[in-house]
Amino acid sequence: MTAAVFSAHFDAATPVFAIFSDGRVHGPLSPGLFGRVMARVGLNGACVPFQVDPQDLGPAVASLRILHLAGAGVAAPYKQQVVPHLDVLSEGANIIGAVNTIVRRKNVLKGYNTNAVGVMDVLDERGFAVAGRRVLVVGTGGAARAVVFILVWLQAAQVWVTGRNPKAAARLTDALGGTAVNLDDLAGASRQADLVVNATSISGFEEAPEMADIVLRLPLESCKLLLDLNCGRRENFWRTAAEEAGCPFSDGLRVLAYQARRSFFLWTGIEVPPEDFVSALHA
Repeated sequence: MTAAVFSAHFDAATPVFAIFSDGRVHGPLSPGLFGRVMARVGLNGACVPFQVDPQDLGPAVASLRILHLAGAGVAAPYKQQVVPHLDVLSEGANIIGAVNTIVRRKNVLKGYNTNAVGVMDVLDERGFAVAGRRVLVVGTGGAARAVVFILVWLQAAQVWVTGRNPKAAARLTDALGGTAVNLDDLAGASRQADLVVNATSISGFEEAPEMADIVLRLPLESCKLLLDLNCGRRENFWRTAAEEAGCPFSDGLRVLAYQARRSFFLWTGIEVPPEDFVSALHA
């Protein structure tokens, strides 16, 4: 386990923030990103990744109170599972049913979702107006819930949702809107989609060859933007699909920067310009 620590006088008063995930926590960008931004604004603090087993998620969240940690980021696969362990949710997190940011105020743990607004910020930056557009979202977990929520709120004309678990896709659309479609029936939706969003954790060919094959066969003639929420993959079949279709592609780096900026403000009350987070990602 490594920590991004920037504190000349690290003591009991130094704010410490956790990142909770499973084994994937050893490779995220978030701890280093937050650490570099702390250094830029002169905040003594630490952001520490913790690998948490599923059965230990409740005690891990409770440790925020016990150890007086200032807050936590929640990564896949725990964005939905963490909800019952919190005291209160923001309005957006309550509707979405997923949390990626926890703030501790005394002994009260409040959950927020900054994923949705991070996606909105990137779409706005790319000049993609969602209203009246048709969108295909691949994924049914916490990230997908945030994406569908913001797309419906921005008045997309149609939101199709698909995933390996058809029942999960149906539950998501029942809760937030949109239409569930099976992976085997994606061609009709992808052919009409103005925007395609990968909200799964899979982007590399070696991670899921079957999924890569499905994606590379999708017709994308109407696609104006393909957004992959993952980042850091050298070989990315979503990027390959976009290139073959002549469709603009964006990975999740800037989404991460925008949502991290909002999480940082919730933790610290410090406003940091978006470009500071973007440059910290490339440091």
